[in-house]
Amino acid sequence: MKVVLAMMLMAASAPAFAFTLGEDGLPKGWGLFQPNQKVAPTQYRLQQENAQWVVHAVAKSSMAGLISAMPVDLNKTPVLCWSWRIKSVVTNADLSTKAGDDYAARVYVLFDVPLNQIPFADRVKVRLAKTFYGAELPTAAINYVWDNKHPIGTVAPNSYTDRTRMMVLQSGNAQAGKWVKQARNVASDYRAMFSGPLPLVTGLAIATDTDNTNSSAEAWYSKPFFVSDQAQCQ
Repeated sequence: MKVVLAMMLMAASAPAFAFTLGEDGLPKGWGLFQPNQKVAPTQYRLQQENAQWVVHAVAKSSMAGLISAMPVDLNKTPVLCWSWRIKSVVTNADLSTKAGDDYAARVYVLFDVPLNQIPFADRVKVRLAKTFYGAELPTAAINYVWDNKHPIGTVAPNSYTDRTRMMVLQSGNAQAGKWVKQARNVASDYRAMFSGPLPLVTGLAIATDTDNTNSSAEAWYSKPFFVSDQAQCQ
């Protein structure tokens, strides 16, 4: 009876939003996305901390992300919550250049913006990218990043495409080695960064990458999840 009660209490106290272990060793519902097959993939695995699964990422001159299809209506649940930790920043990174487009940690929010709502030149680029990569690519994205040097709150277009905007939430090594909680109103951020109606979120991704700077980085992520603007992040 005591054993059963203990199991019931553990189940009741388990977080509602947490990674679960999949058959492939990755988080259930998340898959590896490697946009450049010529570059070694960042290694991801689940590990337990405080009785919860977290993702541990190790990048060595590598790039790959974990991605999850996750339709989200930002009118109902606009706030994205997660925690992350890094070992140290990517020292030689620079978000303003392609050669420096590396981050110890980043969380992507992917949007489905109808093609007729984006500039013609961007429409052409998206169609070409879909042709070459054979995949449905997001037509807009926000990257929340742990940068090496830019001030917290910095917003800039990605060095490869202005359909992706970068937002610095942590910078430097002052918080390295510590779990840092984050909460962002994605609806508000989207409206500040892009024009047009608020689109549907189609998915999330996490990534630690060091391929451009040929360096190393290590990071840990809790599972990101959305809540209403009245709710609290767990």
